Amino acid sequence: MIKKVLVTGANGQLGKTINELYKKNDIGLEFVFVSREAFDITKKENINALFSKQKFDYCINCAAYTNVEQAEKTPEIAYKINAEGVKNLSHACEENDVILIHISTDYVFDGEKETPYIVSDETNPINKYGKSKLEGENHIKSMLTKYFVIRTSWLYSKKHGNNFYKTILKKAKTENQLSITTEQKGCPTDTVNLSKFIIKLIQENSPVFGFFHFCDEKVMTWYDFAEQILIENNLSNNINLVKANNYRTFARRPKSSVLKN
Repeated sequence: MIKKVLVTGANGQLGKTINELYKKNDIGLEFVFVSREAFDITKKENINALFSKQKFDYCINCAAYTNVEQAEKTPEIAYKINAEGVKNLSHACEENDVILIHISTDYVFDGEKETPYIVSDETNPINKYGKSKLEGENHIKSMLTKYFVIRTSWLYSKKHGNNFYKTILKKAKTENQLSITTEQKGCPTDTVNLSKFIIKLIQENSPVFGFFHFCDEKVMTWYDFAEQILIENNLSNNINLVKANNYRTFARRPKSSVLKN
């Protein structure tokens, strides 16, 4: 029996990756991809209209507000999408017996732990983005019984969206020197690998609902990641990469947000 899967936030880097990898594959899944323009999760009427027209088995929620810096300045937008929007979607999934797969973040933790975070560790976000994502998690936990909340870290696509990987490549074309911080540590995660993990959960009909951590398992700083990107693209001889230990941002960020899969 073919399972029908709704993918929200289809124009984001993860949504586009899932589309590219699986839309045309014969894997027993039928996908419906919806962008924010067509399906705004902050509007209940949009959600109800779609769920009343079509029956879904799963909903992969890739819709999110991910601008960490701007979230500090306009937190109401982050909360509207990451918390209230997720609440709306959770209600629709509960009403229509749809299993929700929600993408969350390592930023629900404060970054003070010296060892990798496990799913049962206490959350303590230190910026508005992390707080809005945690509120979304809490809505899911209180409203649903059939759900997967997948916390991931430093997500990037080599092809889609705006992310650190593509930014480094872009800067490498116009600049001779890049100063990259060594103050934060995490696990950069390719959207391809996260997509495969999500699809595996669906294909295996996993009955083990709840919270999961998924990331690529190599721990590095942003400097290390930039170095890897340049080497991978044969650009390391063209750029002088400088370690910066006084990098400041408007939003506080976890010093170490390494997740244990």
